Amino acid sequence: MTLDITSSTRPPKGQRGTRTAGDQRPHAIVIGSGFGGLAAAVRLGARGYRVTVLERLDAPGGRASVYRQDGFTFDAGPTIVTAPFLFEELWALCGRNMADDVTLVPIDPFYQIRFDDGTVFNSSGDPDRMRAEVARLSPGDVAGYERFMLASKEICKVGFEQLGHVPFGSIGDMARIAPDMIRLQSFRSVYGLVSSYVKDPRLRIVLSFHPLLIGGNPMRTTAIYALIAHLERHWGVHFAMGGTGRLVQGLVGLLEGQGAVMRCNAEVGRILVEKGRACGVRLASGEEIASDIVVSNADSAWTYRHLVAPEHRRRWTNRKIEKARYSTSLFVWYFGTNRRYEDVAHHMILLGPRYEGLLADIFDHHKLAEDFSLYLHRPTATDPSLAPPGCDAFYVLSPVPHLAGDTDWTTAAEPYRQTIARHLAATVLPGLEESVVTSRMLTPIDFQDRLLSFQGAAFGLEPVLMQSAYFRPHNRSEEVEGLYLVGAGTHPGAGLPGVLSSAKILDTVVPDVSVFA
Repeated sequence: MTLDITSSTRPPKGQRGTRTAGDQRPHAIVIGSGFGGLAAAVRLGARGYRVTVLERLDAPGGRASVYRQDGFTFDAGPTIVTAPFLFEELWALCGRNMADDVTLVPIDPFYQIRFDDGTVFNSSGDPDRMRAEVARLSPGDVAGYERFMLASKEICKVGFEQLGHVPFGSIGDMARIAPDMIRLQSFRSVYGLVSSYVKDPRLRIVLSFHPLLIGGNPMRTTAIYALIAHLERHWGVHFAMGGTGRLVQGLVGLLEGQGAVMRCNAEVGRILVEKGRACGVRLASGEEIASDIVVSNADSAWTYRHLVAPEHRRRWTNRKIEKARYSTSLFVWYFGTNRRYEDVAHHMILLGPRYEGLLADIFDHHKLAEDFSLYLHRPTATDPSLAPPGCDAFYVLSPVPHLAGDTDWTTAAEPYRQTIARHLAATVLPGLEESVVTSRMLTPIDFQDRLLSFQGAAFGLEPVLMQSAYFRPHNRSEEVEGLYLVGAGTHPGAGLPGVLSSAKILDTVVPDVSVFA
């Protein structure tokens, strides 16, 4: 048996409603099939729920969808796999071994970071090599770097290992961790914490850029996210052979084995609420599907602003949603070349002439600056099968303001792409403009209109202290009983470890199936 994931398929009558004559399991609807939604569906299925996943696009994956054109394969979104044990847990719940379906390979170096003057820093998980890299840039900062890594280890132990899969449903939950948060200096920014350990401005950037990978400003993202440095050293940075989309395929295979229903081209227009409790959904087509619980993997701001009627919301009112701070959006150019660039690393970060000023333009002024910093992804460095023989597949990503700014992407996108192409040709991809044979773009408008991200923010709410943990939309909705949230916009936040951990939290907050007997 296979799931129909390419078209909208109306389920048989026996699969509608909360109970059927042949299947008395309680019914869970999952809205969205990003990694958070797929992981939630697997976990609910393993606990005995009958699961229906509803995806508005024509294939599963959400932000992790896949583009295929002209013989090239492009992962649309996530490319960096850390904490792979969170994926392995999902396979284990189904009595299977992830390695039988997906091959993860370690990436070394993790990132090659290129400064605007051409200086290169290779970031890896090898402590000796990292000490040597730090010493090459700033010998006087080696001891401070070592102290920072010890601090990152302690932050990771508390912030990720102990609290990453723990719900924050009450202010009391926040109060209980307050002493640890104060001790770990979570009131500081990542950049501020790093700066207290190292002095060289280049090292401060190398050790603080990680929040940009989850839509945060290193200058004000809570220092809890300094845990990423240790997380990467401890568990490594990996790539799924065949692309990140292979992980999506693998999770869909797990759902198939559980007997779940996957419906694509099925957009949810409203979460139905009766007597304060979620009781199903109404699709944009008008079809209603009953359920015992609803899990939304849609953007949390979009979920409350558009899927839950205003009369069912007291905390997440339209005004509160619109006043919240949101992450960056992204401009992404996917392109393939008719030649290979063998000296370009799998993950490369090309820093522009400004750091703090550029971040202020993006996050504070919502201004599309003339300069930029870029993340360049070359998956064919590890897996040549993603492009035709002798070719390379790339995507280049630029953090840009969300749609609260006044940039008109319908006219700005192509000139911006051309500027980026010229910069790449002048730095790490010589002859690029004559070598491109396939191309496509993703702009903030796509995040808003295609992925339904509020204000086109690519990562949901910005990860500042007062929008973290208890102050984020809760995994168990504080508005509607029987409604649960997973994904980047809820606790613990964006990034693959964050969204997978949000699904793990459901094991704590979603009732056991026996409650519905």
